[in-house]
Amino acid sequence: MSGKPGTEVHVLGVRHHGPGSARSVRAALEKLQPDTVLIEGPPEADALLPWVARAEMKPPVALLVYALEQPSQAVFYPFALFSPEWQAIQYALAHALPVRFIDLPQTHQLAPEFLLPKNPESPRVDPLGALARAAGYEDGELWWEHLIEQRRDAEGAFDAVREAMGALREEEGALPRREALREAFMRRSLRQAKKEGFQRIAVVCGAWHAPALERQPPAREDDELLRGLPKTKVAATWIPWTYDRLGWRSGYGAGVESPGWYAHLWLTPGKPAASWAARIAHLLRNEGLEASSANVIETVRLAEALAALRGLSTVGLSELRDAALAVLCGGDGTALALIHDKLEVGTGLGEVPPEVPSVPLARDLASQQKSLRLPPSSESKLLELDLRKDLDRHRSQLLHRLRLLDIAWGTPEEDTRNTAGTFRETWRLRWEPELAVNLVEASLFGNTVESAAVGRVVARASEATELGTLTALLEASLLAELSGAIGTVLTHVQALSTRSADVPKLLEAFPALAQAIRYGSVRQTPTAPILAIAEGLFERILIGLPGACTSLDDDAAHQRREQLRAMHAAVALLEGGTRAEDWSKALEGLTQRDAVHGLVRGAALRLRVELGQVKDEALGVLARKALSTAVPPSEAAAWLEGLVSGSALVLLHRGELWSALDGWLSNLARDTFIEQLPLVRRAFSGFSVSERRAMAEHIRHLSASPRTSHETDASAALDPERVAKVLPILSLLLGVRLDETV
Repeated sequence: MSGKPGTEVHVLGVRHHGPGSARSVRAALEKLQPDTVLIEGPPEADALLPWVARAEMKPPVALLVYALEQPSQAVFYPFALFSPEWQAIQYALAHALPVRFIDLPQTHQLAPEFLLPKNPESPRVDPLGALARAAGYEDGELWWEHLIEQRRDAEGAFDAVREAMGALREEEGALPRREALREAFMRRSLRQAKKEGFQRIAVVCGAWHAPALERQPPAREDDELLRGLPKTKVAATWIPWTYDRLGWRSGYGAGVESPGWYAHLWLTPGKPAASWAARIAHLLRNEGLEASSANVIETVRLAEALAALRGLSTVGLSELRDAALAVLCGGDGTALALIHDKLEVGTGLGEVPPEVPSVPLARDLASQQKSLRLPPSSESKLLELDLRKDLDRHRSQLLHRLRLLDIAWGTPEEDTRNTAGTFRETWRLRWEPELAVNLVEASLFGNTVESAAVGRVVARASEATELGTLTALLEASLLAELSGAIGTVLTHVQALSTRSADVPKLLEAFPALAQAIRYGSVRQTPTAPILAIAEGLFERILIGLPGACTSLDDDAAHQRREQLRAMHAAVALLEGGTRAEDWSKALEGLTQRDAVHGLVRGAALRLRVELGQVKDEALGVLARKALSTAVPPSEAAAWLEGLVSGSALVLLHRGELWSALDGWLSNLARDTFIEQLPLVRRAFSGFSVSERRAMAEHIRHLSASPRTSHETDASAALDPERVAKVLPILSLLLGVRLDETV
């Protein structure tokens, strides 16, 4: 294509990520020897292009362009080593040629008015799929790979692709507004390059746009279309990227199915099949699976045979995948899934020079990652920390501060080691490229991780209206050791707690304060102010607890039971003083009040039993009262659930309770028993297999067990025939087979 006399314009239509396209672009540029290169991309990032030539820049990487006033509005432009645009940029920089981006600027595309079109745009037909079907392929990805990506000779490829896309566009009809604007701006940029006097212009763009850039309508039409577009201030930077984010399964519109395979095709163009099979064998060996050299050879031979049977000139990924499944994986789909994740998609995180312009918060985080020896990785890794060590403590500090900033690089996991100490933490680390946007958003609160975390906590504390929100913030601030925020949060906690008369809210807040005091002591943080607030909350809880446990429906009763359990654990966590004694008295008061929901009464009694403050005889009296015939069966079942759910030990080792339960079940009418059976089963559902077996054993010896003086004469001797009738029901109730009970 030509402009004014002497000007040559060569449009190279490509797929955005493909080794064949990249190889063709590189060959075409070497042949054309252009004096400027124009590339589909954001013009705001032109100043960042020279960084591509730096040795420290290691793909995959991406350009991040975001709106300054609303950083969550952002777009990514990923590049891999095999991306045609990346190779075009490298060629231009190596030959000292002017290179620029020509897509519609994101200053328009990220404007709020632009992001909310009046009429939703219908999705465009997949051009690869249409061409593949015309060529007799069912899979557009497979067609493109065989035709372009594994192609060795680029001669005529761009002309053929441009002609095919032109035919498809004729059937497409009117373009969506965004697409029309983008192509109008690309044509305007092309005209501008001609005006600047360039004689040989190379344009690298998506194949779909190639026909539109070949056709040059009057400039006034494009200018009219582009007039009056909204604007917003934007910024751009380079960030590391991952191969799995180049895959279309991640939601990336221009993604490919197997970026790891494409990288392999780019790096090993000579014999990709043999080297790919060798990589599979190496991966399997690292996972402890057998993979011999003979298996590798047989895999390659089988792949070549499959390609010949399918009428293909070269071996593709599909053939290698099928051959590997049959030979190297022995038909095991699990091993094949591993190959897909580790090799076909690929792992690893790109690298960006630390000097690349970015927000100060990102630079501070990168500095801390380096000093703490915590390099970001796209692979999920487990990190175990011992907070008694300075390095691990500072690592924990950083991870907790990032969580306060909604930068979920690390996720806490339950420590599987058998320890009651609070000096150990376990984290699951995985860096996602999208966290770069969270970093930009968090930079509004400060320029360092610490200052930003403090700013975020203070802002959230000032907005909080719930005591539970504030105590959770306090606990998180202690874990993050944010001395600059703890005082502010405490002030808000104190103010809100003194005004709050909502006992359920106080019950939710107290355990968090107990955790804060415990963690504060481990992390050498002063906890006296927190303890003073906790004492005040404790007193108000004791006073208001009876009223908060009466007149409850079933859902509220279950919620209150969980709150009592959490409160009980928190009191145990705060050793010393008279709290345990006062708490036990409060629980005893609940067990004696008939107005308290049966589930809560049973749960309160269970907690006192765990404290060792209920004798067997007293437990029997309470059980016979709660399970007497005068008590409605539903209320009795609720009391039983509150008492025994979670563990069968209280049943197995408290004979009086066992006798009361036995008597209650025996005296239930048939219809009532069937009605209450689901409630009783729910009470027993948390028992372990060994506990259920022990209960069955207890039932088996029930007739031989010594009777208490409280048992009636009618139950002094058991009728074997009646017992035989009851056993099937009991086996169903306890979840054990009948043969285990006899």
